[in-house]
Amino acid sequence: MRGLSDNSRGALLMIAAMGLFTANDSFIKGIGTAIGVWQVLFLRGVGVSVVMVPFLWWRGVSLGVLSRRDMALAIGRTLAEAAAAICFLTALQHMPFANLSAIQQALPLTVTLAGFLFLREQVGWRRGLAIGIGLAGVLLIVRPGTEGFNGWSLLALGSVACVTVRDIFARMLSPGASTLAVAAISALGMTLISALALPFTGWDPVAPEHALLLLGSIAAIFVAYIVSVSAMRVGELGFVAPFRYFSLLVAVLVGLVFFAEIPDLPTVAGAGIIVASGLYTLWRERRLAA
Repeated sequence: MRGLSDNSRGALLMIAAMGLFTANDSFIKGIGTAIGVWQVLFLRGVGVSVVMVPFLWWRGVSLGVLSRRDMALAIGRTLAEAAAAICFLTALQHMPFANLSAIQQALPLTVTLAGFLFLREQVGWRRGLAIGIGLAGVLLIVRPGTEGFNGWSLLALGSVACVTVRDIFARMLSPGASTLAVAAISALGMTLISALALPFTGWDPVAPEHALLLLGSIAAIFVAYIVSVSAMRVGELGFVAPFRYFSLLVAVLVGLVFFAEIPDLPTVAGAGIIVASGLYTLWRERRLAA
């Protein structure tokens, strides 16, 4: 990526991360309810950790390279990611792929808002209005008070809140903090948390086809861990975050081709409002930076 600006590199990393996360989600969606969420997280965590630890050794990176502050931020990021994963994967088992992905598209707006509230990043009234309109699009998808609104919708919104916290923690890391070390803490932390939950949730047999899907999930999430941390640390948060929208296109195509899911009109309209609002924030950010 030589010759590219920090914002351009961050955007490309975000696109790659979103594609990988969506691929991971499709693998987990394929497993369905045949394996419990905590067991999926544990098996995936073990697989990622088995790959991650030798990779760290090969690169000569240890967790001790992180300062106390960065270690605390990395642990906080891991806890937020664990909460987001539980909310998201549980909702994924019971919601259409495209609907859940559309709700997730509010993340660039919530991250931009959080950057303004907690990191003192500049957000003018126009971008503030765009954030408000985008969140109205989320309500159009969720439709509170209607038959389509249920606990799974609340879990989807909860995952958005948790990922927002996760990304703010990543943004607060010191510039010299090791991306690989932070990613390793996420992988090991998720494995430990899910292992502690397993005695209370039980263990399901793993069929060969589900094992293959888990392997695909492990490969996708391993790379996504590293790329996503890098994406949030390169360039400006308000510029990089909107490139999450790439995942919506992938999710719609995957839902249509592999799960025969067609999003309804309110979901399409809500997703369009969210994406338009996010793209406006991107355009506004570039204009102000010019």
